[in-house]
Amino acid sequence: MYTTNTNSEVRARYQEAFSSANVRVKEFEKLLNRYSILRLITIAAGIILFYQSLKFEGSWLPVLVFFAVIVTFSFLVRKQNDLERKRDHYRDLAIIYDNEIQSIASRQNIYNNGSEWEDDLHPYISDLDIFGKGSLFALLNRSATSLGNAKLAAWLKKRAPIAEIRRRQDAVEEIAAKAEWKHNFQTVLLFSNNAKDDQIQGLFNYLKTGSQQEAKWLRLYIKLSPWIFFGSGMLAWFFPIFILLIIGIGIANWLITQAYNAAVMKTDTLIGKMSKILNHFSDAIGAIRSEQWSSENCIRLSSDLKDNRQDKLAEQLRSLSSLINQLALGMSSIGPVINFIMPWNVLYFLAIEDWKKSNKENVEDAFDVIANFEALISLSSIRTNYPEWTFPELIEREKYTLITRSIGHPLISPELRVVNDYSLDDELKIDIITGSNMAGKSTFLRTLGVNAILALAGAPVCAEKMKVSPMLVFSYMRIRDSLNESTSTFKAELDRLQRLLEILQTEDRVFFLIDEMLRGTNSVDKYLGSKAVIEKLIAQNAVGIIATHDLQIAELEQKYPDYIRNFYFDIQIEGSEMKFDYKLKEGECKTFNASLLLKRLGIGGEDGE
Repeated sequence: MYTTNTNSEVRARYQEAFSSANVRVKEFEKLLNRYSILRLITIAAGIILFYQSLKFEGSWLPVLVFFAVIVTFSFLVRKQNDLERKRDHYRDLAIIYDNEIQSIASRQNIYNNGSEWEDDLHPYISDLDIFGKGSLFALLNRSATSLGNAKLAAWLKKRAPIAEIRRRQDAVEEIAAKAEWKHNFQTVLLFSNNAKDDQIQGLFNYLKTGSQQEAKWLRLYIKLSPWIFFGSGMLAWFFPIFILLIIGIGIANWLITQAYNAAVMKTDTLIGKMSKILNHFSDAIGAIRSEQWSSENCIRLSSDLKDNRQDKLAEQLRSLSSLINQLALGMSSIGPVINFIMPWNVLYFLAIEDWKKSNKENVEDAFDVIANFEALISLSSIRTNYPEWTFPELIEREKYTLITRSIGHPLISPELRVVNDYSLDDELKIDIITGSNMAGKSTFLRTLGVNAILALAGAPVCAEKMKVSPMLVFSYMRIRDSLNESTSTFKAELDRLQRLLEILQTEDRVFFLIDEMLRGTNSVDKYLGSKAVIEKLIAQNAVGIIATHDLQIAELEQKYPDYIRNFYFDIQIEGSEMKFDYKLKEGECKTFNASLLLKRLGIGGEDGE
């Protein structure tokens, strides 16, 4: 099943798209160079024509030449800006395609790896490599915004209800089929990838601030002040006394500006850098609204942007972007001049406040829609890149179901991945897996765990077939001591076991994965303690898998034949060579390799002495 042929075909399509995008980038670069030359020609020709037109005394020709040059130059600037946007779009598209190529080839990804969500106390995050370098999140993530990252992380940290999982599966399938839309949407938000500061949160913080209450006369004065100023200027041409009025108006404008300076500065600190960003989010909202959807989740999310409150939000975000630009102009080097003519900063500060009153109820909901689409796009990436993976079937039965065919670890490359079958069909069982060192016990536990997390998030799984109950995975694998907390390995193991027993009391359908229980004590206590823990788990109707080197644990099947099953991973020893097949088999392991491994280090005598 897991050959590289399918992956090669997908990579070839990405490579073709990548090359095509780069060709378009080069085409637009050539056009931009031509328009740059045209701008220089326009300026040069304008200077020459203007100079020549001055020879015609009393003529309007110099004025006409001047305006003709301004209009032509402005047209060329707008055209060049449009070409730059198109070039940047294809440049970002090339980055997106190249990232998919690298992800398939070597698991490299330009997006966040989720290391900020690593948590040793979580039921499974640390043991199953959900977050961090080389993690499941690093494989999946295609979210550029902090909100999209947080949404995907939340989906991987907590199982969803079955109905929601099925809706996500349908949405992922639909988005995966809309490859062009998906990649174009990614380019819109790519600017936000790995941004150092969370500017979206700055907008949310601003929306939560209190609103300014201004007197009506102040708003009226601000609107009239530029007319009064320039009107007084015209009158001062004939009546110099009006110069005093100009000075008085300027001082009044300056005083009003200073009175609001603290509030203006606070607003600028929170959202002053968001002008360009808001345009991108406006485009993202527009892309979602304009697409035709058929899956329930995508229809609902898109509809949330089309109701009466949200319908104009894309345009409103562009409006806020423009207002922020105008406020920035008043705070620039020419600010003192324009604030002398009128209270410019106050005018646009109040306009932004009015925007907040009208839109603050809608903004967070709209950004949550964008985050949901980013998370769905992330899950769809593996549907596109690994078409041989399958969506699991969600099973609603009284007991536990986890049935897999040809299941493999999604973080292991297809060339090295070994697949296995496993069956737990509406049962209450504890499976004991014995085996040699490096035979594959831990990897198999992680294989089941990681794929279960994918399944319960709504993603495809690395298997030919999978049926699964909505279970809560709990792992006991990487036990760490802590010098800072004065915690020994054995104490850390006891704490983890206590956590498992507590979760069994409070959560339904807990599926545990335990790798080598009580390794921090002597062999006698280890066996007695492990036996006591297993009997406690049986008494609580717990279900899961325990991997161990201790064959005495496997003997518990004789005491609990209806509850305990034995499986093993073995090795073939030919002379001094060990061969691993990493295949799960029924029964107890009979072949171990510790003595052979020690011999390779020069430890131990002949015949294992």
